[in-house]
Amino acid sequence: MSKQTMGAGDLLVRIGAILFMIGAVGTIVTVAPLLLHTRTLPTPAYFVSMLMGVGMAVALVGLLRSALAQRQAAAAPAAERTAGRSGGPTAGQAAAEL
Repeated sequence: MSKQTMGAGDLLVRIGAILFMIGAVGTIVTVAPLLLHTRTLPTPAYFVSMLMGVGMAVALVGLLRSALAQRQAAAAPAAERTAGRSGGPTAGQAAAEL
């Protein structure tokens, strides 16, 4: 098992992938009777195939959340570096003035 910690959107991506796979299987199962000219399945079976789109949406939200967290993490050190150059007094300058 991996000792790597999960990121901000990793769980949503995994859940989205599982929902997508369930929806893909549901789509194959509901389309097969139409192609084989057998009796069609009841309406709730077609709702299972809609999980494919829901899974895709959940995975995309997870990817966006992960990208936003990475962007914020990358911006934090840059903001700290530029805070000292903003022209305001640093801790050393404030102590020297006292």
